[in-house]
Amino acid sequence: MRNDKFHGRVQSEGRICNAPGCDEPGEFRAPGVRASGFDGPGDYRWFCLEHVRQFNAGYDFFAGMTADEILAAQSPLAGWERETRAFRADAGIDAAPRWADFDDPLEAIAARAKARRSDHQKAADAARRGISPDERKAYDVLSLGYDADRRALRVRYSELVRKFHPDRNGGNRSFEGQLQAVVEAYNLLKASAAFT
Repeated sequence: MRNDKFHGRVQSEGRICNAPGCDEPGEFRAPGVRASGFDGPGDYRWFCLEHVRQFNAGYDFFAGMTADEILAAQSPLAGWERETRAFRADAGIDAAPRWADFDDPLEAIAARAKARRSDHQKAADAARRGISPDERKAYDVLSLGYDADRRALRVRYSELVRKFHPDRNGGNRSFEGQLQAVVEAYNLLKASAAFT
């Protein structure tokens, strides 16, 4: 493949234009039916120079958008409303240290490194025991050790349900998310090989 004076031209042997009835080489890439997204770059169509010009003349970036979505996409701030991972305080790794809790910044960094090391050791221990990442999260939700048996699982589940249930909190429903996480973790673990 090589590029020449037309920006975007990619010469390749054997690829023909996707326009119906055209036998010219397909040297210019255009968006396909499936747009790029989380699962990859999407599909592309290849056109000759004449047909890519026609495609570009009729292409509408805003097709299918509501008026509010179009306005948001045209804003100079579009794309800047969230921090990118590299520029967040935690760089996407874990919670940033509370600097005010430490006299020396190196102590904060050391505490963070110690916590990360502990997480890696827990993950390695779980992997040795054949515990999947989802099961590991369930153990963490229930605050159970990896050596817990079926009885310990039931006891811990009962404790947490009593703690988070609205009937035990004067009708306060603010713990419903935690209660749901506990129920899901319990259901996952009770069906796992470690507790059958």
